Amino acid sequence: MKKRFKFSLAWQILAGLVLGIIVGAVFYGNPGVEKYLQPLGTIFLNMIKMIVVPIIVSTLIIGVAGTGNIKQLGKLGGKTLLYFEIVTTIAIVVGLLSANLFHPGEGIDMSSLTKTSIDQYVHTTEEVQSSSHGILDIIVNIVPKNVVSAMAAGDMLAIIFFSVIFGLGVAAIGDKGKPVLAFFEGVADAMFWVTNFVMRFAPLGVFGLIGVTVSKFGLASLLPLGKLMILVYATMAFFIVVVLGGIAKLVGINIFHLMKTLKDELLLAYSTSSSESVLPRVIEKMQKFGCPKDIVSFVVPTGYSFNLDGSTLYQALAAIFIAQMYGIDLSITEQITLVLVLMVTSKGIAGVPGVSFVVLLATLGTVGIPIEGLAFIAGIDRLLDMARTVVNVVGNALATVVMSKWEGRFNPEGAENSNLEDNTSIEKLA
Repeated sequence: MKKRFKFSLAWQILAGLVLGIIVGAVFYGNPGVEKYLQPLGTIFLNMIKMIVVPIIVSTLIIGVAGTGNIKQLGKLGGKTLLYFEIVTTIAIVVGLLSANLFHPGEGIDMSSLTKTSIDQYVHTTEEVQSSSHGILDIIVNIVPKNVVSAMAAGDMLAIIFFSVIFGLGVAAIGDKGKPVLAFFEGVADAMFWVTNFVMRFAPLGVFGLIGVTVSKFGLASLLPLGKLMILVYATMAFFIVVVLGGIAKLVGINIFHLMKTLKDELLLAYSTSSSESVLPRVIEKMQKFGCPKDIVSFVVPTGYSFNLDGSTLYQALAAIFIAQMYGIDLSITEQITLVLVLMVTSKGIAGVPGVSFVVLLATLGTVGIPIEGLAFIAGIDRLLDMARTVVNVVGNALATVVMSKWEGRFNPEGAENSNLEDNTSIEKLA
């Protein structure tokens, strides 16, 4: 019997992506594209942001209350941060090695490149640098003065801190906490339904966002920076297959199996260049994959601040690219300094809009690289951001498996069954 083709969510998103590219290319330079298509993308991203905080709070409280062990949670937090630091450091080193091996910035005629304004990033960087963002400040800011304002601002670490403490409180009061736990279980179930409902609008959101992007830069502007784009994408692919694939093999899973499970989310993250757009669905999918609720709801949101593998890899590669473009030969000592500064800076301003550019602006001057060089690559940053977003999502999803295995709480049946489940939650809405 011939298998009937199913127009699944992944195909719908892909169709939105292709149509957006076509419309953007046909109407290149037409301001009407942004006027009419940008609202589609903005509405979709706002819908996602609307549901992120309730999902994180409810799932984390449920998971922590179910565990109720502060010592176990402390160990999980320590192991998670250690793992994040090791993997992001490897990402920075991979970025540096790639740039040093393939020299993407050499031989580029800067007069043929179009400069894009980076004033908004400069302003953000000045704001960040004017307020101290050292390690101690990060620790202090984890504790929210006002949990409602932290939720309104989407301050992920503060939200996680409050949810963990509240979950421990629910566990500590025993039977009195059962109605509270039942309430948050209802909230979590309702919000996952809302997530699947919102995902129906993903193809429209993707169509709008991509259409606007392509109409602004045009396909011809990619040619002078083609070598950089190819190298960024190739290095990202290498990092996923070799580095993350190697880590996955160490813990007994196949990285391609994990990516197949997350195919809808990876395509959406790539199209929107927003990790946040898939956060609720990644939490849901990783629970089905066999990871416990408390580990998933702690590791995934924390990873959005501390485990930006794709972003840190790109920052290292872009820094060397700009240095090569200006003919600056960085010594080993200067490159080690760059690694150390990136390790600290990328953690200190996680969650800031345009974080990769802001990190680069705050970092380049420390090793004598002109920050003006960023203006040459700002025009294609959105396309590069699409690639690094995919790496960030895969890295955070894998981190939940690593932590679940490390804690001895991974359910292998979930990973096996995930192959059998393809968009079941979407189909339930139909």
